[in-house]
Amino acid sequence: MKSFFISVLVLTSLFVRAQQHSEQHHVGYVTPKDPAVKAKLDQWQGIKFGLLMHWGTYSQWGIVESWSLCPEDEGWCERKGPYAANWYEYRQAYEKIPQTFNPVKFNPDRWAKAAKEAGMKYVVFTTKHHDGFCMFDTKQTDYKITNTPFKTNPKANVAKEVFKSFRDQGFMVGAYFSKPDWHTDSYWWSYFPPKDRNSSYVPSKYPEKWNQFKQFTYNQIQELMTDYGKMDILWLDGGWVRPFSTIDSTVSWQKAIPFDQDIDMPKIAKMAREHQPGLLVVDRTVAGEYENYVTPEQSVPSEALPFPWESCMTMGDSWSYIPKENFKSTRKLIHMLADIVSKGGNLLLNVAPGPDGEWHEEAYQRLADIGKWMNVNGEAIYETTAVAPYQSGKWAYTKKGNTLYALYRAAEGETLPTSLEIPILEKGQNVQLLGTKGAVKAQDKTVKLSEYLRKQAGDSPVYVFKLTKK
Repeated sequence: MKSFFISVLVLTSLFVRAQQHSEQHHVGYVTPKDPAVKAKLDQWQGIKFGLLMHWGTYSQWGIVESWSLCPEDEGWCERKGPYAANWYEYRQAYEKIPQTFNPVKFNPDRWAKAAKEAGMKYVVFTTKHHDGFCMFDTKQTDYKITNTPFKTNPKANVAKEVFKSFRDQGFMVGAYFSKPDWHTDSYWWSYFPPKDRNSSYVPSKYPEKWNQFKQFTYNQIQELMTDYGKMDILWLDGGWVRPFSTIDSTVSWQKAIPFDQDIDMPKIAKMAREHQPGLLVVDRTVAGEYENYVTPEQSVPSEALPFPWESCMTMGDSWSYIPKENFKSTRKLIHMLADIVSKGGNLLLNVAPGPDGEWHEEAYQRLADIGKWMNVNGEAIYETTAVAPYQSGKWAYTKKGNTLYALYRAAEGETLPTSLEIPILEKGQNVQLLGTKGAVKAQDKTVKLSEYLRKQAGDSPVYVFKLTKK
């Protein structure tokens, strides 16, 4: 078995899996009518920066989350190791991982503290991915974290502990939940072998079986909405589980959905909001009443969007834990944040815990570095709105009330020059370089920066100029 792990770790490619949601739809958004939901959505839009965590038993093998189980001929579904030649043997071995899964270093308080110091203000945690393994103590299946060697740990109900730790730090809390479930017999029914990511049977031909799945899904979401404290976001993944009438034929992956897989979102959302008033429901890619904000994956829209949105992005190359991750630089991550916020969006940044329950130490360092920048420049991020022209060259712009912010995205090794042209600078505006004390002289659209100011500003991935009326 050890050789299998080594083989997997060596052969697993460091590709970025953006097959599901990179094709962004711009139509069909429905503004919530519930005042509590609207208020929560306004709050969420103001906090700008969140943490996503993909974590499950797949971290023990250091492989892509869930997708190696999917019998499709796609790069992100490729199997590795000694079981790869036979899907049935591979699935059997995969589903035995819980027998040895024991994340003894699990410490959500450390995660929450690091995320808070980075300036993050909301969290979305994977309670269940497509493989069906539950990181919470569900009563609907034994395929769960509390049925592993970790079950004797006082923090065995992982999702509950994560939500509590982040809630205690003042975070908005969100539950990632996969609508498809490749473990339960009511979705991948053992009578028919699965051919792809969809249910292994046609729901309309076997309505009793599909109703079992709908009830199973409803029951699990009800557990999350009743037993895990105050919840702000229900973040639903697996967009192929949807009513057939909602398929967008202009999106390539949606065209491949073969049949209706309606799980009755009106019933689920009604129940969830009865327990959690104002809950944001994010039925990803299913445009309409139950997609309160839109979530492009591993991509940033080229323009400002006319509805609430977030880009969910990985800190490294992978959504799930891999032993040697290629983390993006602090500069790149902060540039990404500035890019997204200037277009009116939020950044949901993914960090993946390992099989022992810890992050890579490098992930902690990235968050600490981002936090240092946010401590100086956060006012140009939080509670801001997009303002035309949004961006120009190295500049990105945000607005808060009558105050404008011009964010200069410096290149690697670039020092702040003695003069800069700020395209949105208007006559009669005061200019302040955040993090410095002293006057910034402005003439027309050009600012002059003294050596004193440049020394105070130091080396920064993004320099922020605050523009106010005199």
